[in-house]
Amino acid sequence: MRWNKGTKRGRVGGSLWLLALIAISVLLVVWMVIPRSNGPTSAAGSLVVASLPFWNLDNGTTMVVQNQESVNEVSPWIYGLDAEGGLTKQYSPDQTAEVAKQLARLREADIPIVPSLANITNDKWAYEPVAKVLHDPARMRRHVADIVELVKREDYAGIDIDYENLRAGDRQVFTNFVTELGRAMDAEGKTLSVALFAKASDAGYDERNVAQDYAAIGRAVDQVRLMGYDYHWATSPPGSIAPITWVREVLDYAKTQIPPERIVLGVPLYGYDWVDGHGTALTWLQAFRLATEHRAEVNYDAPTQSPWFRYTDAQGREHEVWFENAASSKAKFEAARGSGIRGVYLWMFGYEDTDTWRELRGSLPIES
Repeated sequence: MRWNKGTKRGRVGGSLWLLALIAISVLLVVWMVIPRSNGPTSAAGSLVVASLPFWNLDNGTTMVVQNQESVNEVSPWIYGLDAEGGLTKQYSPDQTAEVAKQLARLREADIPIVPSLANITNDKWAYEPVAKVLHDPARMRRHVADIVELVKREDYAGIDIDYENLRAGDRQVFTNFVTELGRAMDAEGKTLSVALFAKASDAGYDERNVAQDYAAIGRAVDQVRLMGYDYHWATSPPGSIAPITWVREVLDYAKTQIPPERIVLGVPLYGYDWVDGHGTALTWLQAFRLATEHRAEVNYDAPTQSPWFRYTDAQGREHEVWFENAASSKAKFEAARGSGIRGVYLWMFGYEDTDTWRELRGSLPIES
């Protein structure tokens, strides 16, 4: 538009139009950068999520219901993908009645259910099915619609996306998917969380980390769940599952990219038993029984805040076990509280140290 500079009226009118355009531009910029919000900002440390894998759903549900004053959201890890990227269930058909029973118990306890959807196909992490979805816009739109329909049909409070082992070239399409799903979930008043690998820089440790854009995803979701575990894993040398120094580094970096009120720290409640170069996952109870059976001295590594021990099996093989107990979990609860993030989620592999719940209540009492 050309402004009329010959009269005062023209100059005033032009100024008003200019101010209006500036105001609109500012609003658009603000709209693009303001983080997603489904309501008032919640207090730091006020969210505690129990993540229950389907193989631990019975015991996990029992523990959550018994400690429901300490948990205000639960994520049953129960959904996966078929070979074409469609939604499926991780558990077998003969477990259907049991899963329904445990979900009913959680609903009866009035705990919001935000189930997890992982790129697990035929019981294994699979790249191709999720890649088909991410790199085909039409499939992606259908995938988003299918997820929203699932959440609405089952009356869930939201969905948690746990798509792992993506490649560096998936970074933008994964962000696009999360952003589109975030808008769709927001339109239905539902929660979206995304589980991301923990890292202390954008590049992280390998291309799985590069594939996940903390800043962009943090703008699109309600919760960014940082997987603060498996620093040492099944095929690594023995060591702490979640060294506290590393956990703090991860939180420090995450807060430079993501609003703290959206960050949720994953806390492991399991361990590994390494022998002959391979680690097998085990629960706290299994670790306790092994140490008792073999009369092993349980040590506590102060720098990492982790318990561990060694024992020799009946075949004469030397084992090294690192696991998590109430003391090591408390260190992570305190790190979460001290960092001012939204809260924690407990990866309840099975039969955790029961004293963990006491430490949780002491460190992160949730809102009533």
